Amino acid sequence: MPYRRTPKIQARLDAQRAAILDAAGELLAEHGYAGCSVAAVAAKAGVATGSVYKHFPGKAELVVELFRAVVGHEVEAVTAAAELPGDPDERVVAAFETFALRALKAPRRAYALLAEPVDAPVEAERIVFRRVFRDVAAKHIREGVAKGLLPQQDSGRTAAALVGAVTEVLVGPLTTDNTDVLADLRTFILRALGGSHV
Repeated sequence: MPYRRTPKIQARLDAQRAAILDAAGELLAEHGYAGCSVAAVAAKAGVATGSVYKHFPGKAELVVELFRAVVGHEVEAVTAAAELPGDPDERVVAAFETFALRALKAPRRAYALLAEPVDAPVEAERIVFRRVFRDVAAKHIREGVAKGLLPQQDSGRTAAALVGAVTEVLVGPLTTDNTDVLADLRTFILRALGGSHV
């Protein structure tokens, strides 16, 4: 007869898993990916190192799950900003401004999520995130082109280029606490789109 966990045991394991993810999130925000060793996460969570391995095969898998949760919140915020009233180019700007502002409020975590050297599974999640973000921007670029508010362009390529450019532009400010970048980003995005709000 196979072993079945009781609801009480399952609840305890779920709580332990949540505590491990919370601890990893705090370490990521404080010390980046390099500071999220399994031993450090276990110590922060107040559990044995072996307990972390009961829930996650290793550091990369732990951070991938954490990354998905954090990025999910970021995508929600960016998507909501892009749905506010305004012309399509202004919606694209709103999405990127929201992304940049949120990154600048938590620079160490944002740097870890965007640019810090990571293991291959985490890098794969970065690619997924960039594609999702690209798709948010591309939707509004397509709308702008269809309405004649933006010049003809490949919305996916333009959006992908903007994601790459904005990410690259933010890497410096995330490591130097320079928030003067926002006005320049706005101008760059509007020029790249070819809209009338430049």
